[in-house]
Amino acid sequence: MQKAPEQFRFAVMAVDVIVLAFVDGKLCGLVSEVNRPPHYTNRQGFLGGIVDEKENAEEASERILKQKGNLTKVFLEQLYTFSDVHRDKRNRVVSVAYLGLVKPDIASSYRHKTAKFVPIKELKDLAYDHTEMLATALRRLQGKMAYTSISQYLLADHFTLSELQSVYEIILKKPLDKRNFRKKILALNIIEETGTMQEGVKNRPAALYKFKSKQVTELSLIV
Repeated sequence: MQKAPEQFRFAVMAVDVIVLAFVDGKLCGLVSEVNRPPHYTNRQGFLGGIVDEKENAEEASERILKQKGNLTKVFLEQLYTFSDVHRDKRNRVVSVAYLGLVKPDIASSYRHKTAKFVPIKELKDLAYDHTEMLATALRRLQGKMAYTSISQYLLADHFTLSELQSVYEIILKKPLDKRNFRKKILALNIIEETGTMQEGVKNRPAALYKFKSKQVTELSLIV
């Protein structure tokens, strides 16, 4: 195959995955240390890398999560293309960013020698343009929480209505009326009781629910 003219070979394509999950009730992001002197030293950043010649962006994202984070059970959705000329101070790199969501049971037991889940409030001054990527990911998630069933990927398979409401309140950054929230959620007919109750709690155990479908579906406005 004939190569493109030299003037068109000025950038490489990369992917970065903003993986979010709840750990101990806190929204966290999966990051690793970035040491690329002289520009990036002892900074944190999301998992990412260059797209190989024979793979597409999503395949590259899945590969990088596996290779750099030993993570496979992730909901992935393409987020945005970041192409600022100076986003990487070393070379011209265009990044296709992905939003990744992981269930809390996987995130809470996650152990890796270089990657870890860190509370979002502690993720500041990230490498490259990853702070901007995080803000974009949070806006996307807030928007989709309002009209889709995407919240299921931030919850255990079985959950209480209080746990579901808490996820919404933390993502949307606002309190929700308990009675109205439950009324709307149940009216949407997207969750159902499992027939089991919480175990190992001090107070009265609550009923456990599950989503009827594992697919992200569009809904009427939830909140």
